[in-house]
Amino acid sequence: MHFLMSLASGRVLRFCAFTGFLITLVACSKTEAPLEPLRSVKLITVLGSDLTSDGTFSAEVRARVETRLGFRVGGKLMQRAVEPGQRVAAGQLLGVLDAQDFELAASAAQAQVSAAQSQRDLALADFKRFEALKAQNFISGAELERREASLKAADAALTQAKAQAQAQSNQTGYARLTASHAGVITGVDAEAGQVVSAGQPIVRLAHDGPRDAVFAVSETAIMTLKIGQNMHATVLSTGQTVQGKVRELAAMADPVTRTFTVKLALDGGTSLPLGATLNVRAPGLSGSATTAILLPTSALRQEGQGTAVWVLDEATMTVNSQPVQLGPVNGNDVVVSSGLTPGQKVVSAGVHVLSPGQKVTIYGAVPSMAPAAPVAPAR
Repeated sequence: MHFLMSLASGRVLRFCAFTGFLITLVACSKTEAPLEPLRSVKLITVLGSDLTSDGTFSAEVRARVETRLGFRVGGKLMQRAVEPGQRVAAGQLLGVLDAQDFELAASAAQAQVSAAQSQRDLALADFKRFEALKAQNFISGAELERREASLKAADAALTQAKAQAQAQSNQTGYARLTASHAGVITGVDAEAGQVVSAGQPIVRLAHDGPRDAVFAVSETAIMTLKIGQNMHATVLSTGQTVQGKVRELAAMADPVTRTFTVKLALDGGTSLPLGATLNVRAPGLSGSATTAILLPTSALRQEGQGTAVWVLDEATMTVNSQPVQLGPVNGNDVVVSSGLTPGQKVVSAGVHVLSPGQKVTIYGAVPSMAPAAPVAPAR
């Protein structure tokens, strides 16, 4: 008995010792994952530049009316008959849907018309027979009134069936998309084989007729412009000069550039090609010189309803978000009207992959790596 108890106690002790060894081994082998390397960023130093406005703005020629055309019914697009840049006439075919289901529905509706017509003819014949019998006093007036009511119901059913047949016929016609006006196809939004929904844009059509010069101005400039104000524009490619009047001023600023859109109605500009570049001269906006901060558009990002940039804190090598107010566009740069001061360093690329307080390194420098936790040797 003592021998069996001693043997069991030895086994228990060896098991506990082995279990403790495994726990110690696992604990000694545990390592911490190394931290990710710091992200490198490109920086530019904010400087104040003398920006002189000569009252000239770069504009683009656009059609007064541009329509996005789509089918009035949904289905599979079997054919797109036009290409971007193609000139079309009013009524010209632009696209065709698979109309098989519409044609079957139209045939069924026409069959309903035939059935309703037969019922109406039968009710009319009955009414005439009973009308003759009433004239000979063989039936009562109530019986004749019932036959007349049946005839009216048959007439109404026939009218309803004809209306439904006409609606189904229209659905079949809606499977063909035609140009509403003469103009130029400026864009294509669907391809053959695509299943489209009712009203989904298929092509964009710029109508022939009046042309506008569209350009953007700053908040300061928009306050000096008025509807009907005369301006003149010069076609950049040919040097042709055209006159125009301010037709429309944007009611609110663009959420990204913080500029206002101006549309100038061009006199005799119907011959100008769409997309042509114009230099628009705005009287009263020339000769103003200001000190402004210029940033490339790659440094800007959307933050809520406004615009912001990443500013580097050189003491901690972290980036912080700084809201800014934008002015007019100057070439490939945008004028920053407020929010920055000269000397600050701003991230100029990769702004959409950063987060507030994130540590960074300067692009081109040797990237630093946070040291990983030391690994204890296994015992």
